[in-house]
Amino acid sequence: MNVLIAGAGRLGTQIAQVLSAARNEVTLIDSDDDRVAELQGRLPGVLLVAGDACEPALLEHAGALTTDVVIATTGDDEDNLVISLLAKRQFSVPRVAARVNDADNAWLFDARWGVDVAVPAATPLISLIEEATGATDTVALLRLSKAGVDVIETAITPRSRAVGRALGEVGLPEGTVVATIVRDGQPTVPDPAIRLRAGDELLLVSHSATEQEIHAAFQ
Repeated sequence: MNVLIAGAGRLGTQIAQVLSAARNEVTLIDSDDDRVAELQGRLPGVLLVAGDACEPALLEHAGALTTDVVIATTGDDEDNLVISLLAKRQFSVPRVAARVNDADNAWLFDARWGVDVAVPAATPLISLIEEATGATDTVALLRLSKAGVDVIETAITPRSRAVGRALGEVGLPEGTVVATIVRDGQPTVPDPAIRLRAGDELLLVSHSATEQEIHAAFQ
């Protein structure tokens, strides 16, 4: 996923770190040249761009034409609204999120200004990222990427060999554990005795198995 973040303050920088660690392509923009220079070398994998994200030419230079998500995290609500409007109307960015610094301005942050997700300033970092990107496993990806392990998903279909079998009966590759089972939209404790059903989605953690090996175990 390509992500463009406007505002390299504490929040924008943290979001960039999380999404980059989760193997997304991240570009971080800030109008303060000194701030951009300060961050050089501190954010591996993040492309830093100095300039005003309220300028269409700068957004285009930063990759707005091909980005999947724009997240406006500046400390100025007016700037966040302008960035959101440009992202949605001029560059047709699929998903736009903007931070609301002043609660009195919250009513402005809607589709009229190109905002898909309005996030209050008090919202926890991870919740903001999940709302902005639609990714619910971002936290796990961040924690685990630093530990040298991967998060792999697999879905149980009516034709899966694991349908009706207890989780404990499924032979998993070495070094692999089931983190959770999502059933009917709700996470379920992966008890070895639980019988798998069509429609179940499993989230597994492994330091060595490939997606193909996980797929083979269940399908």
